[in-house]
Amino acid sequence: MLEPAVDGLRRSVARAGAENLTDKQRARLVAAIETDPAHDEVFVAWQCAQQRRSAYHQKDLAAGRRIAEKVLDTFHTCPIPEIARLGRTLRRWRAAFLAYFTTGRSSNGGTEAVNGIIELHRRLARGFRNRDNYRLRMLLAAGGLTP
Repeated sequence: MLEPAVDGLRRSVARAGAENLTDKQRARLVAAIETDPAHDEVFVAWQCAQQRRSAYHQKDLAAGRRIAEKVLDTFHTCPIPEIARLGRTLRRWRAAFLAYFTTGRSSNGGTEAVNGIIELHRRLARGFRNRDNYRLRMLLAAGGLTP
């Protein structure tokens, strides 16, 4: 299993896109990885995340699709179990994963975000007996009303 965080390295640096790292953050990342050979898995996982991210950041959708297909073809064979599992999941969802590149970058992210907010507040609103109050609570939670 990957270590939760590399010693001396903030999670925000490990989660950041390579293009967003300052020189100081990049140096800290390299130093943290080089301190212990056990951190090599963390670095490989970070590189895989950067490769997957880069598919979405390409200006040309065809270039992004080529990177995404490379991810699909390689991640499932990675010796790091977490990356291999991600690769297998992406292969199962191949059509949906690649659809982003053939639909003009459309996704259902906005819909999923609102659904997540509604589900959270639905759980919090247990006990509402009045349908109108429940509906107003959902609108308020999703930003459809101002308090």
